[in-house]
Amino acid sequence: MKVRKFAAIDIGSNAIRLLIQNVLEEGKQEPKFRKSALIRIPVRLGEDAFTKGKISDYHTERMVKTMKAFKLLMEVHGVEKYMACATSAMREASNGSEIIERIHQESGIRIVIIDGKQEATIIASTDLKELIERDRAYLYIDVGGGSTEFTVFTRGKIRVSKSFKIGTVRLLNEMVADATWEQLEDWIAQHTVDLSPISIIGSGGNINKLHKMSGRKEGEPLSYIWLNAQYRFLESMSYEDRLLELGLNPDRADVIIPAARIYLSAAKWSGAKKIHVPKIGLSDGMIKTLYHFGDGWLNKTQ
Repeated sequence: MKVRKFAAIDIGSNAIRLLIQNVLEEGKQEPKFRKSALIRIPVRLGEDAFTKGKISDYHTERMVKTMKAFKLLMEVHGVEKYMACATSAMREASNGSEIIERIHQESGIRIVIIDGKQEATIIASTDLKELIERDRAYLYIDVGGGSTEFTVFTRGKIRVSKSFKIGTVRLLNEMVADATWEQLEDWIAQHTVDLSPISIIGSGGNINKLHKMSGRKEGEPLSYIWLNAQYRFLESMSYEDRLLELGLNPDRADVIIPAARIYLSAAKWSGAKKIHVPKIGLSDGMIKTLYHFGDGWLNKTQ
């Protein structure tokens, strides 16, 4: 057996993550991907990008230090290859390219800014296909700070995919217009009207946390009824009580509410009654894409 190490750096609107995975190769068998380490740094780039149009000096410095630390961590872990991708916050920041160049100069890490379509393509390369039953329909939702990716699966294949500028950080800053919600509702209704029953597959830190809070076993889905009740419960609490009584992290205690709202809205418009939470997302897809396509991964997502 050969053990190789790959890494993914996901630069989101709410946090920056480093995922390191062991890839186990044995003969002609399918490679097995196993998490080795996950580091999450709460650098909320979206607060700058969506409200000011650029990343502040403060967050730029934090980002540069984070990348330097990630480079050292990858070295001590013995990472063979890595992929670093930035999403909506860096896409919209006027100084995004400038920051990426500085990071490359100071840390050696090369970052690629990807669009919503590329995000959806990378996410689709995860283990989702192993979870999807061919005779059922699914609406996959990856909630981020700046945008949310929606993918409809039917008969085991992708029917359609789209990214909407509805994210937790945008919602906290009241930067999502009613028209955008209406566009999302129309899109979901249009592409799921003939799919019944349909279930939701959710990914991202917020839905993972909600699943943990529910006390359900791994693999057991959340119900729409439970999620709606939990949303009302969280909304009734103050931010401080969510920290003290529920033990939520400061950068989770606020975004978890708009995240739940996105899932509930999508469930209502699609008619879904269950939300599966497999705990996979963009970082997992990045590593699989890198493993299978190497340095040519970017061409496969365009």
